[in-house]
Amino acid sequence: MLAISDLHVAYGQSEVLHGLNIDVAPAEIVAIMGRNGMGKTTLMKSLMGIVPARSGSIMMEGAELAKLKSYERVAKGVAYVPQGRMIFSTMTVQENIETGLVASGESKVPGDIYELFPVLLEMKKRRGGNLSGGQQQQLAIARALATKPKVLLLDEPTEGIQPSIIRDMARTLRRIRDERGLSIVVSEQVLSFALDIADRVLVIENGEIVRDDPRADVDEAQVARYLSV
Repeated sequence: MLAISDLHVAYGQSEVLHGLNIDVAPAEIVAIMGRNGMGKTTLMKSLMGIVPARSGSIMMEGAELAKLKSYERVAKGVAYVPQGRMIFSTMTVQENIETGLVASGESKVPGDIYELFPVLLEMKKRRGGNLSGGQQQQLAIARALATKPKVLLLDEPTEGIQPSIIRDMARTLRRIRDERGLSIVVSEQVLSFALDIADRVLVIENGEIVRDDPRADVDEAQVARYLSV
């Protein structure tokens, strides 16, 4: 579904990602783990076209994305939930989700989105800024799903969210994958969450992938060492 080959990304003269190679299968959930400053967010922004790649390839279903603008990648089926959620705080819940419909060509929010996130149905007339952090995260994911993506990118979705909500989010993400056949790439620092949802766990250290293990083979102690400051 997604094939990242020899991806180099830099800010000015400072290279942050040094030739990453990552493959994501259809309907696979991949967690990319690492401490702050190791390149997780840069990778997400590069896949979305917010930060241009210096070199390398980003293929989705055999089509090259690396030269496309962000909105063109959305049209191809990539959706992005940024770190910090970035919802529109003065718009209602419903209006926030409707901004995602532009890409899918639908005129109203599909009912199955509200089925995934019942709290958003209850609050659809409420302003996004009045929601809790966990509810805003659900809203950001719902908005991304409204674009009808094939690949969903989530940058640190558990940040600032209480543990009970994190467990609910893990269940919902697995359900989204199972029902929609989406591939999901999550950048994350919370190991328990990654192990809860991921089919594969990768570790990024100083802009390079240093581990890539199926969920069953993950050495938790080893990964935890990479995450400790």
